[in-house]
Amino acid sequence: MADRVTTQFGFESTAADVIAGVDLTGKTAIVTGASSGIGVETARALAAAGASVTLAVRNTTYGDRVAAAIRDSTGNGRVDVGVIDLSDLSSVAAFVRAWTGPLDILVNNAGVMATPELTISSSGHELQFASNHLGHFALALGLHDALAAAESARIVSVSSAGHLRSPVVFDDIDYGFRDYDPFSAYGQSKTANVLFAVEATRRWADDGITSNALMPGAIFDTRLGRHVGAGQAVSAMKQLKVKTVEQGAATSVLLATSPTLDGVGGRYFEDCNEAPVVERRGAPGSGGVAAYAVDPANAERLWEVSLRMAG
Repeated sequence: MADRVTTQFGFESTAADVIAGVDLTGKTAIVTGASSGIGVETARALAAAGASVTLAVRNTTYGDRVAAAIRDSTGNGRVDVGVIDLSDLSSVAAFVRAWTGPLDILVNNAGVMATPELTISSSGHELQFASNHLGHFALALGLHDALAAAESARIVSVSSAGHLRSPVVFDDIDYGFRDYDPFSAYGQSKTANVLFAVEATRRWADDGITSNALMPGAIFDTRLGRHVGAGQAVSAMKQLKVKTVEQGAATSVLLATSPTLDGVGGRYFEDCNEAPVVERRGAPGSGGVAAYAVDPANAERLWEVSLRMAG
C-alpha cells in the first residue's frame, strides 16, 4: 500500500491558502455546480490563479451572476458559463458536444443530498445516484479526449463522509425493492464518487489523467442541505465542527492544483490530507474512508454498471 499523502494544510485552511503560489495561466477548468456554495469558491480560486474557468450549472441566471462576480473580484475575464443538468444524460451529452480544446481540471462538485421522496431521473435512475455519480461519470467519459489532450489532467470528485452510510448496493441501486432512505441513497452516491476516482485513475493514468475524491467538511451555508430539516441541521451542527465555504473548498482546490498531487490518483482526502481507511463507521465527524469505497473490485464493477446505465 502506497504511503498516505500528507500536506502542510488542514481543517482551517482555505482555498486561497492552498493555491497560493500556484500559476494556472494557460490552464482550463470546469467546475460543476459552481453557482453556489463551495463550487463558487473553487471556481474563484482557480480563476484567481489564472485559469480559464467554465461554470457548469443548471441555472444560468445564477451562473452568469457568479461568473460576473468572479471576473470582477479576480480580474480574470476568462470565466464562462455552460448549462448542464447532471440528472439528464442528454444535457450532459450536449455540454460535452459544445466543449472544444484540452481540459486540465474537471471538478465534479455539483450534488443533491437527502431528496425526501424516491425520485427517478429522466434517465430512469434514483435521482441522487443519477445526479451525483452517473451524470459526472458520463461527463468525464465524454471529456476523456479533452482531458488526455492536456497531458497531465486532474479530475476531482466531491464526495462526503456520508459515503460511510452505504456502499453501492449493486443489486438494487435504484431502490426497486428496498425501502428508500434519503441518507442511505445519498451515501451510496457518494461512495460511487470515490469508486469512480479509483477506477478512472487505473484506466486513464497512462493518458496522464488522475482522479481523486474528497470530503469537503461540514458546511451548512450552502444549497446542498436544502432538503435537510432545521432540526436535523441544528443537531448536526452540535455534533460536527463546521467549516466556512472558503474552508470547504480548500481540499477540492488542493487536489486540483497542488504539485504534491502530481501523478497521485485513486485516493480520498479530508481536511487537505489523505484519509485513513476504516472498517467501521465511527462517531459523526471522526472521518476516514470506508474500505468498500476504495476497493478496486467494487470500482471496476461500478464502472461497468455505469457504462450500461449511461448507455
